[in-house]
Amino acid sequence: MQKRRLGNSDMDLTALGFGAWAIGGGGWAFAWGAQDDAQSIQAIQRALDSGINWIDTAAVYGLGHSEEIVAKALKGRDKRPYVFTKCSMVWDDRGNVSRVLKADSVRRECEASLRRLNVDAIDLYQVHWPVGSAAEIEEGWTALAELQRQGKVRWLGVSNFNVSQLERVQRIAPVTSLQPPYSLIHRDVEKDLLPFCEKNGIGVIVYSPMASGLLTGAMTRERIQGMPDDDWRRRSPDFQEPRLSRHLALVERMREVGARHGRSPAEVALAWVLRHPAVTAAIVGARSGKQVDGFIQAGDFRLTSKEVRELEDALGAASQDEAHV
Repeated sequence: MQKRRLGNSDMDLTALGFGAWAIGGGGWAFAWGAQDDAQSIQAIQRALDSGINWIDTAAVYGLGHSEEIVAKALKGRDKRPYVFTKCSMVWDDRGNVSRVLKADSVRRECEASLRRLNVDAIDLYQVHWPVGSAAEIEEGWTALAELQRQGKVRWLGVSNFNVSQLERVQRIAPVTSLQPPYSLIHRDVEKDLLPFCEKNGIGVIVYSPMASGLLTGAMTRERIQGMPDDDWRRRSPDFQEPRLSRHLALVERMREVGARHGRSPAEVALAWVLRHPAVTAAIVGARSGKQVDGFIQAGDFRLTSKEVRELEDALGAASQDEAHV
């Protein structure tokens, strides 16, 4: 699989990375429903055996459980992949999640993640979500820079930041990467964020490139109706009307484009985000080895400029149809 250098780091990442959100399991605020840990471990190992060289997780995924599963999957492997995790989303004894970037909290989170992941240093430590206070963002980023100097983390990144927040923390310590949501149906980052990162040498690893499963080709209304109560997607407007019909119609056009190359809609969705020059790599979640097999070849798939326009025109037409309903 093709590799690309991430920002100012020394890490050459495969175009696709393993996303460990869903393997956190059920029973917390942003869960994807119950998950079998053995299946999770199999999925991670299949991804690594297939050439993926980095894993992205977060402390809050499953309230620590995802990081523990990543550690179990890596135990005994001769070569460890790059391991990325995140801070700023903390939880109390009842599982209530809040955003905190106080220095002492960041340090505690880092120590807990190192322990759960069973690593000496975190390859990329990211602020998961910014907080409302600019002063607290600066305090948190200053603490991250100190953790980097101490060797506990190798590189520093952010997720879900806007341009002004990036500029603010850049004045304290360099930002290696930004992690924003980006897909055919969520393109807001194209206006300001991606150009800013490209201009300033900040790597971009995008999340939800398949829109949390909507663009895989496997999503149906029946499947959505059958989602467990603790699957956060049940509450998402993207999985409800009027957006749902537009998205499913787009998937059918993606299926047509993919069929010309013997590719799935999921591979088309990934190729579309990877075509952007500012994008270093894409995070792809999987809950089984079979799901890994369904997307792993997308890292070397390229859409033609004509096909890119075809997909974007199809999305635009569907949006106009929705507006006239």
